Amino acid sequence: MNKIPIYSVVAFSGTGKTTLIEKLVVELKSRGLRVAVIKHDAHEFDIDHAGKDSWRFTRAGADVTVVLSGSKAAIMENRPVPLEKILEKITDVDIVLTEGYKSGALPKIALQRSATGNPLPIPPAECFAIMTDLPEYDGTHCFELDDVCGLADLLVSKL
Repeated sequence: MNKIPIYSVVAFSGTGKTTLIEKLVVELKSRGLRVAVIKHDAHEFDIDHAGKDSWRFTRAGADVTVVLSGSKAAIMENRPVPLEKILEKITDVDIVLTEGYKSGALPKIALQRSATGNPLPIPPAECFAIMTDLPEYDGTHCFELDDVCGLADLLVSKL
């Protein structure tokens, strides 16, 4: 079982999930932490490029295609894979951040931006922390949208 702490950043589209995670990664890295990020994509992404060898292998029917160099690796599972199986493969990091997993048992960092007009994506009671430009929610760790350092302090305190 994976003992690495995992937090899911959740919000409606256009609220700033990617921007928050990007800033949070920079802040956590500046504190010496090793960080993994998992992006949930409901739009059937494709990281391969037409005509490249790995694309050809995948297109031929490979269930798994790996691209490996001296500085990085990518494993393309060309089949459905549950989040839990991916998490089992992540090692040698101090924290995992996910984007877009609103359901499930992972602690959630919810974003709410007044300009979008959207509510929190989940009930406040289900939030580990809330990032918002609206009045605080009682009983929850609540931060201003730009208070990445405050959120990082909270996450580090839980390591």
